[in-house]
Amino acid sequence: MPKIGSSDLDVSRLCLGGNVFGWTADRDASFAVLDAYVAAGGNFVDTSDSYMWRAPGNSGGESETIIGEWMAARGNRDSMVIATKVGSWPQRPGLSRANITAAVEDSLRRLQTDRIDLYYSHRDDPDTAQEETLDAYDGLVRAGKVRAIGASNFTADRLRSALEISARDGLTPYVALQPHYNLLERAEFETALAPLLAEQGLACLPYFGLAKGFLTGKYRAGTEVESVRAEGAREYLNDRGLRVLAVLDEIAAGHEVPVAAVSLAWLADQPTVAAPIASARTTEQLADLLPMLELHLTDDELRLLRHVSE
Repeated sequence: MPKIGSSDLDVSRLCLGGNVFGWTADRDASFAVLDAYVAAGGNFVDTSDSYMWRAPGNSGGESETIIGEWMAARGNRDSMVIATKVGSWPQRPGLSRANITAAVEDSLRRLQTDRIDLYYSHRDDPDTAQEETLDAYDGLVRAGKVRAIGASNFTADRLRSALEISARDGLTPYVALQPHYNLLERAEFETALAPLLAEQGLACLPYFGLAKGFLTGKYRAGTEVESVRAEGAREYLNDRGLRVLAVLDEIAAGHEVPVAAVSLAWLADQPTVAAPIASARTTEQLADLLPMLELHLTDDELRLLRHVSE
């Protein structure tokens, strides 16, 4: 199993995104997806305190609450690796010591657990000194409430700065980055962030691994898809996107797997990537992702997808 950077966290090749839980997947549907994911060998779930506060009727924390209830019902907390985040929820904004200290207790309560395996800064907070943020995290790690920390949506400069501060002051360092990265969103990560992660030994855990659903193959010219992400996915419906889909179709047919599994397998085999994150609101959607747990593309297939997506 892949390991998250220098931590002792061993995770499955696919990280299940929890952003749909309590939003487009209700409690029962979420439980079914989580059950099917674990039955297939998965052990890594990603969420946030902010999921999904924007949804009608929600206020935030719904995803964590469902995951906590599911783990309590199944009695499987010790076999799961749970990642959550702090800093982007309007009720608990920023990365100050006070906010992190309060937010972690809220997340622990909702998740019904005594520790968070991977705790992310959801986004950078330029108004708080990185020393303050990292010292707060270090205290949580020393207290056993957090096992490892990660950064999400950080620039290379800010991530490097944080790593230098941790090394200088003897504080717990970030071991992972969660960036926007997939076959159709490559430039920023590959040019600026990937070299830094390789140099420092950090793991990449990319979100939007399926380009808001476009890389599942269900978005085609003249095809209407009912999804809250449909508008975002259609931005890739251009000549480049269609070229990528054509190659994905060919490779998927050769391996007899869904297009989505090929898209995620390409991502999982990129340098520094430990596990791409993808979500599913139904077990049928999840079934299209699960083959990537065992799927490894050939060097020629990897090169062809890299070429056609440039």
